[in-house]
Order: sequence, then C-alpha cells, then structure tokens
Amino acid sequence: MTERVIVGSIGGSFGVHGEVRLKSFCADPQAIADYTPLFTEDGRRFAQIVLTGQTKNGFTARLDGVITKEDADALRNTSLYAARSGMPPLPDDEYYYADLIGLTVLDTGGVTLGIVKNVMDHGAGDLLEILPAGQSDTVLLPFTQAVVPTIDLKAGRIIADPPDGSFST
Repeated sequence: MTERVIVGSIGGSFGVHGEVRLKSFCADPQAIADYTPLFTEDGRRFAQIVLTGQTKNGFTARLDGVITKEDADALRNTSLYAARSGMPPLPDDEYYYADLIGLTVLDTGGVTLGIVKNVMDHGAGDLLEILPAGQSDTVLLPFTQAVVPTIDLKAGRIIADPPDGSFST
C-alpha cells in the first residue's frame, strides 16, 4: 500500500487572479479540501485549498502559494495526492486506485497475465491497464465483478476472467 492516494488534478488556471480549475476524484467531491495538505508528484505541498465555485467538471479553487494566472497555468494537468493516513477507511469491496497499481494479475487457472500498470476512469466505468510480461503493449480490462472477481491486497494479486481474445498467447 502506498503512503499517498490520488484525490484530484488541476486543470489549469481559472481567470487571471491565480484560481485553478480542480477536478476531484473523491466520493464526496467537496471533501478534497478536507484532505489537506495535498502534494504533487514532485513533492510540492499545498497546506490549504479553498473551493471558490463550481465548473462543469469540477470546482474553481485557490491554492496557497498560487497567486497569478501564470502560477496556475504552470500546474495544468498536475495530480494531487493526500496522505493515506488521512483518508477514510473503505468498505471491503472498494479500493484506492493506488493500491491496485503494481498487483500481479492471474487468470482463473492461475496463469500470470501481467501487472496492473494503471487504473483509468473515463466515465463509463473503471478500466485496469495491464502490462503483460515481456510486452510493451498494454491490455485494458473492465474493472467489474464479472471480469475481476477477486482482489487480494495482502497477497498482492488479482484474479481476472478476461473476455476471450483479450490476451494473445
């Protein structure tokens, strides 16, 4: 398990006074402001986030240290992470994306299919991006109970029943 969990991303500037467009990945989208401090991948820390309004796909917000439009634009497409210790516990059938990345994926017969490279959500349901061993192309699997019936975080593995033809042999 990782020490930090991705909770949102910055879409760039909003206006000319340093506000940003903020997309929240939290179950309660407004809760993103409650998980401060938030961090970027390169270690920048935001001790305070103030949600100032709503946009079509998220919020407008003020981040400490972001004063100008140029400051906000420099953060475009930046992921925001919260400390794992400050996140609420999840029910047994829910997972933080960060916990799935790196897990070994086996088929229902015990054959290794690959490693989870990424978890994606494009709005129509989550997808697991699997990197098969020895290959550079990834395979996308729907992250549903039918396709991914078992997740064992302690053992570091996922059991999948991929649709026929998903993985070439």
